[in-house]
Amino acid sequence: MKIELHKQSDIDTLTDIWYKGSIQAHDFIDQEYWLSQKTEMRDKYIPMSDTYVIYNQAEIVGFVSMVEDYLAALFIDTSYQKNGYGKELINFMKIQKSKITLKVYKENTSATRFYEKNGFTIKETLLDENTNQEEYLMEWEES
Repeated sequence: MKIELHKQSDIDTLTDIWYKGSIQAHDFIDQEYWLSQKTEMRDKYIPMSDTYVIYNQAEIVGFVSMVEDYLAALFIDTSYQKNGYGKELINFMKIQKSKITLKVYKENTSATRFYEKNGFTIKETLLDENTNQEEYLMEWEES
């Protein structure tokens, strides 16, 4: 597995992985919402983040986007999930950071479990005003 900083030419692939993953993981949110966010993800959010991609040989299978110590996005291509790529990306970021915070939708129980297994704890429950969904603020801190 190779992890490196994304290239501008990766943006469409990353946006596609994000979109398909968002629909799959957030079936409790209308698909139209994710479609409405696609351009902003591609043109604003990925470029403003430190985004690292993970490869399966020459193919990008996922990415993590960080804004300082905030994990803004972690997505693995739906056909490559549950193969350790997400854990690799988390561990890669833990080497670079002493503290990481993130938000995850409360209804996305598989993601919440994934983060808990990787050392994150729930700090508080918030409301995402864009979707009207409850979300957890989670944190990992180097011990």
